[in-house]
Amino acid sequence: MTLPIGTTALLALLLGYAIGSIPFGLLLVRAAGKGDVRDVGSGNIGATNVLRAAGKGIAAATLVLDALKGWVAILLAVMLWGAGQDWAALGAFLGHCFPVWLRFKGGKGVATLIGIGLGLHWTIGLTVIVVWLGVARLSRISSVGGMAAAAAAPLAALAFGHTIYLPVLLAIFAIVLLRHRANIARLLAGTEPRIGRKR
Repeated sequence: MTLPIGTTALLALLLGYAIGSIPFGLLLVRAAGKGDVRDVGSGNIGATNVLRAAGKGIAAATLVLDALKGWVAILLAVMLWGAGQDWAALGAFLGHCFPVWLRFKGGKGVATLIGIGLGLHWTIGLTVIVVWLGVARLSRISSVGGMAAAAAAPLAALAFGHTIYLPVLLAIFAIVLLRHRANIARLLAGTEPRIGRKR
């Protein structure tokens, strides 16, 4: 379907937002009979807090589904309009972080960024995954791994020649930092919890 550039961008953004705003963490924890994930730990609906609320299995499912948000949004934009990948990616990320259904209080976006990276180009996605896992493993701090992964995404786009995606990936990096501002404050204070330790 051929549409004016502005129309394609808007539709891709809205499609991405609709997909990204599905609160899988909240839904899965409730379905598992573990209550409301927002009442546990950081109150976040992402995989890290789901791990605290419902264990590894539900957390892994949340991680995969949240990643699929970004990948599916991009795939559908390409299938429907043959363009708008970057706008669909941004929409999915905004939907995950600021879902209207939860009064704009969503996740921090790192899992969705993995799907976005894979959807834009596998080299970007693979870089995000490697940096996220590597830094989280070395630092034993989830937030550090997430922020490092977000920083790696635009660098990967630049390094592998996908500069068309730089604006959206830089915007996502800025939002990730914004969403992690409390974590940054705790890191500076030396009180950020490490992976495997209870808050």
